[in-house]
Amino acid sequence: MNFAKAEFIRSAASAKDFPRDLSPRVIFAGRSNVGKSSTINALLQRRNFARVSASPGKTVYVNLFRVDNALWFVDLPGYGYARVSQREKERFSRLIDEYMNADRANIGRAYLIVDARHKPTTDDQTMAQWFRAFSAPMAVIANKVDKLKKSELEPNMARIRQTLELEEETPLFPFSAEKGTGRDEVRRDIMQTLARP
Repeated sequence: MNFAKAEFIRSAASAKDFPRDLSPRVIFAGRSNVGKSSTINALLQRRNFARVSASPGKTVYVNLFRVDNALWFVDLPGYGYARVSQREKERFSRLIDEYMNADRANIGRAYLIVDARHKPTTDDQTMAQWFRAFSAPMAVIANKVDKLKKSELEPNMARIRQTLELEEETPLFPFSAEKGTGRDEVRRDIMQTLARP
């Protein structure tokens, strides 16, 4: 799998824009400003490939990336940004729900990205429950571990696992989009996703 061989296909605003083929989907979800785009860029080793913004709430559509003509990276709209109107939040929710319903059979892995420094938010917990409701094979990426002291890493990972009520077999990856920590581990997890029947 050549992760660097990736192209942005389109931003999907409705079900008619979703992929039609049967390639595995690798989904990325997380609250605004958690580093979702940076995580995708780190996995693909492509600087500024997925749009990175200092202003949260910029991913407003389902962004679709084709990777090595073998799978889709699916960047869901960021959630939890207070300055977005209630109407827009509802649109985000409908779009995510529409995507999950349309593509659930092809979801190989659903990554929930959280901030390693903080307890997962209520919105993070809701997203984890949503993945479970759709029977999406979930893993969690705890981004920004480079901002933690070594002594904080283990207790913070335990807090994330407990707050999100993760089962023992659910992978939790300490990750730093900035430093590359965890990139190889997540890539291996994606490769295993492809290998599953």
